[in-house]
Amino acid sequence: MPTILRLLLLLIFLVLPIYSIAQTYRNVIPGWSLTSGFDNSTWTSQNGDFAFGFRPIADNNSFVLAIWYAKIPDQTVVWFATDGTEYNGDIQIPKGSKVELTIAGKLILSDHQGKQIWSAGDNLSGATYAAMLDNGNFVLGSKSSAGYLWESFNHPTDTILPSQVLDRKRLNNKLYSSASDTTYSKGRFRLRIPDDNNLVLYPVAFPSLTENKYPPYYNLSSLSKSKPDIKQFVFNESGQIYIVSNNGSIVNLVQWGTLAPATNVYYRATLDFNGVFTQYSHPKNTDAPGQFWSIVRYIPDNICMSFNDRLGSGVCGYNSYCQLTSEGRPICQCPPEFDFIDPENIFGGCTPNFDLQRCRGEDTRKPNELFELRTLRNVDWTTSDYESLESYNEQDCRSSCLSDCLCAVALFREGTCWKKKLPLPNGRLDVSVNGNALIKIRKDKGSSSEKDPNSKYCKHGNKNRSTIILVGSLLGSSVFFNIIFLAVIFVVLLFVNKTLRKKTHKTSVLRSNLHSFTYEELEEATDGFSEELGRGAFGIVYKGFTEEMGSIAVKKLDKVFHQGEKEFKSEVNTIGQTHHKNLVRLLGFCDEGQHRLLVYEFMSNGSLADLLFGITKPDWNRRVQFAFGISRGLMYLHEECSTQIIHCDIKPQNILLDDSFTARISDFGLAKLLITSQTRGSTGIRGTRGYVAPEWFRNTPVSSKVDVYSYGVMLLEIICCRKGVVPELVEEEIKAILTDWAYDCYSQGKLEDLVENDEEVMNDMRRFERLVMIAIWCIQDEPSLRPSMKKVTQMLEGVLEVSAPPCPYQFKEYVGNSSVCNDV
Repeated sequence: MPTILRLLLLLIFLVLPIYSIAQTYRNVIPGWSLTSGFDNSTWTSQNGDFAFGFRPIADNNSFVLAIWYAKIPDQTVVWFATDGTEYNGDIQIPKGSKVELTIAGKLILSDHQGKQIWSAGDNLSGATYAAMLDNGNFVLGSKSSAGYLWESFNHPTDTILPSQVLDRKRLNNKLYSSASDTTYSKGRFRLRIPDDNNLVLYPVAFPSLTENKYPPYYNLSSLSKSKPDIKQFVFNESGQIYIVSNNGSIVNLVQWGTLAPATNVYYRATLDFNGVFTQYSHPKNTDAPGQFWSIVRYIPDNICMSFNDRLGSGVCGYNSYCQLTSEGRPICQCPPEFDFIDPENIFGGCTPNFDLQRCRGEDTRKPNELFELRTLRNVDWTTSDYESLESYNEQDCRSSCLSDCLCAVALFREGTCWKKKLPLPNGRLDVSVNGNALIKIRKDKGSSSEKDPNSKYCKHGNKNRSTIILVGSLLGSSVFFNIIFLAVIFVVLLFVNKTLRKKTHKTSVLRSNLHSFTYEELEEATDGFSEELGRGAFGIVYKGFTEEMGSIAVKKLDKVFHQGEKEFKSEVNTIGQTHHKNLVRLLGFCDEGQHRLLVYEFMSNGSLADLLFGITKPDWNRRVQFAFGISRGLMYLHEECSTQIIHCDIKPQNILLDDSFTARISDFGLAKLLITSQTRGSTGIRGTRGYVAPEWFRNTPVSSKVDVYSYGVMLLEIICCRKGVVPELVEEEIKAILTDWAYDCYSQGKLEDLVENDEEVMNDMRRFERLVMIAIWCIQDEPSLRPSMKKVTQMLEGVLEVSAPPCPYQFKEYVGNSSVCNDV
């Protein structure tokens, strides 16, 4: 027994040093493994920033072997094991699979039956350890070798990280985009340093078993005065991205300005599924609410305009067109009466929802009886022309396309008519086109087999008609049976008519998938509009319930929309296309006679005003989270929608709270709408006293900056937990108006006066001061001094530094006799 005990003690002392080393340096030793689906074990970096292991996909029965950011909420993947082909790329790993560093020093992935799926290097062996490094590089090494035997940095997928290099001489010197933002399979775009010492972004034929390249849509040599002689593409530790030439000189891709210190943020650069190469940043402070990846810079500047080759579909699929957001993101849209082939993939192209071709000569109707032309302003498919007609006016162009069964679209510009046929590649919205795209659609929206009365496919209908005549003849011998027969026909016709009316009503749903309600349906859903939720400038909101949607909020509009049916539906369609976690979703509408109603999600926790100005204050972190969420929602409305939406009435009463107390902007559907290319517009004063920007009162053009002003006022209300105007404090005039008092306290270094008796805020004064400074920037009297909501969001996150704001008021008379800005 003593001998056995001594052996056990010896074994423990031998194992302990190995285990200690592994924990200290995060080394993986031969024999260690991870199994998919049975636990959440990972191999992490020493600083905890990155993890290596299995990530579930689909229904959690399949996995990818990946590396991801371990500390941030969304755990963004930066690398995954691929099959080495130009197509699929990702490896669908079944549950129970195992990745192991074998005793022989190989990193092998095998399925639950022990069959090898993947390995790190076909001929690699002899590794004595593996490690997840602090920079996101997973490596295999040997004590007898100075360098690494294998590293994930040398086998990039769609992302590169600080300290990672793409070397021209290395085989794996390219990035692959993913097929979508939710999958890991390889997509249509590549970033590469080819043999001609250049840097290119190019599309490939997709799907394809091999990499069939199309000409590049970004070419560094075409943008440079001198031909580049590229050796390496470098992403350094401080977040800078540049080219190293063979002679050692460094060339930046573009002049990309200054960056936040890498000690405060994570950086990554990804070839996104939409073909844009983008650098992102994310705050490292994981305790702060409302964090997400922000765009720092990207190439190309305008991907919609970068495709000019006749081959391939362009950035969007065939028969669609590309529109650029303010952040350089392409959005693909379908022409009128075209639908996305795959609604889950807007980059997959569009198809007409009607029969376009009528060249058989079987229909005697004139073309203008069969088809009509819808107009899209400044949209063009530049490489699909098959005929150019000079010295035409628009009516001539319309007539020519209508009578030509091959013509799907005609572009009329400056006296020239370009006719185009399907499929339509390289579509883009471009204001420089200065012309009209005339889209041909069928008036009856049906195929010849369904609509053509002269078609040979109508024999079935004739047979039914003959049957009815036969039955009528048999019954004609009896008056009694004739009466019964007529009654049956009447009932059948009544049923068919009701069904057709119902079907017609249901198919009037807009392309944004909004539900079209009848007034009677909403009256029933709200129990006769009996339970009132609230009143606003635009109408009254009632609570309702439907079996399909559950609880709903129904707004009866009584003052706003006096335009016609077409304009109302157009505006509702724009609203219905918005989708963001910080917006109240529009579910449907009613446009029946004089009745105009909007149907929204029901928000169970009421308005932000009720919570902020109630008896008890919401906790500090929750208030900050409200501010972050509202900022993101406004940024989406201003910069990420295809049609820019200005809310015009931002205030706590218009911020609703869902089941999880997420702040959701409401009533944005009743706001002023601007086309993306517009930046300014004039209108009558809109908004609520205390939140209205000064430019409304000057009868000068307004822009999205009016929302920034209102947000600044509301931000102060959120963080100070008091109303913007408190008339009861008239004896202390400076305190009566929160914006004036906040600047006074900030300029005098007395911010604690704003939040007296609020211990949570007093313990976080550094963040409170930052938020006050952001709010003061937002309420600047001069609109050009206010930041955009994108910059506001970046300042809230810490991506952008917040400099000391100036006095918000240009002219002293705006603040009356208060002490605000007297020192300016």
